Amino acid sequence: MTEKLVEIWTDGACSGNPGPGGWGAILTFNGHEKELKGGEFETTNNRMELTAAIESLAALKRRSKVAVHTNSSYVKDGITKWMVNWKARGWKTADKKPVKNKDLWELLDAQILNHDVAWHWVKGHAGDEMNERADELARAGMAPFKPDYDPDA
Repeated sequence: MTEKLVEIWTDGACSGNPGPGGWGAILTFNGHEKELKGGEFETTNNRMELTAAIESLAALKRRSKVAVHTNSSYVKDGITKWMVNWKARGWKTADKKPVKNKDLWELLDAQILNHDVAWHWVKGHAGDEMNERADELARAGMAPFKPDYDPDA
């Protein structure tokens, strides 16, 4: 029997960097979709991109084969290229500086242990329907944290 694939599209958004931010994710499996979103008052775009990946993987109820689609080179390169060296150097960069967002990288590292994850980069704002939806969710997740938020608008 072939193992089914969970596909995830993630995105992060920030109004100012730092500033209010949001993250969004769409999970698809066996014809079903689930949308996730959230945000924070004071954050950065990179933190929201990481949070989208962490929260989407954490939402999976059992070990899964997963394809994560992100428009963040920071997330994709961090997890597939840089993290192994950061960890070997005690979470320091090549120039011996502390890794930014270490707390989130550690959470993401813990999540990927639970799954068989392949990472895919997609160009943002280039017409990929699922990436555009993830962007909409990220902006919706950010909205309540913006100073001019009106829930009745």
